Amino acid sequence: MQKVFWIFGYGSLMWDPGFHPAETVKARLAGYARTFCMRSTRYRGTTETPGLVLGLDVDQGAECSGLALRVAEEDHDHVMLYLRERELVTGAYQEQLVTVALEDGRRIEAIAYVMRRDHEQYVGNLCHREQAEIIARATGGRGPNAEYLFNTARHLAEIGLADPWLEELSADVRRLLDQTRRPDGPR
Repeated sequence: MQKVFWIFGYGSLMWDPGFHPAETVKARLAGYARTFCMRSTRYRGTTETPGLVLGLDVDQGAECSGLALRVAEEDHDHVMLYLRERELVTGAYQEQLVTVALEDGRRIEAIAYVMRRDHEQYVGNLCHREQAEIIARATGGRGPNAEYLFNTARHLAEIGLADPWLEELSADVRRLLDQTRRPDGPR
């Protein structure tokens, strides 16, 4: 199999890739949506209080913006080993080769970690309110679930790819967090 040197980042890989990309370019992937469709019991939640993390979910009418990260040739094997340990830990994502449109007009083949709808962690049917409530209360090994949401929304806005859906969800999660901090908030 031919080595692929590009990775498509749509969530935490954009702001915390865990390696130093040789090149980073804004990119779009047609036929997929960035959604909070994966229950997290490790990084952003626990088995007792699962969180939610983003998944790249098949949606023929959608287009997902993100970053294409090019791996240096000399780093390829090490980076791929690291990414597979990070992204494929529970088997909820599958590694797929996708065609990505780069902001500069190039079209490249990239590896993307796509949500498996047949996996037990898939929860693609949660409404906005349910997502906000889960994200507001969950914390896992890599910190609060809300921090993951806020970092992703902020990073997208900073690079000129603001996602209105993530911004709205962030505002709702902040309201829920504020309510739980106030003495007269919900118990």
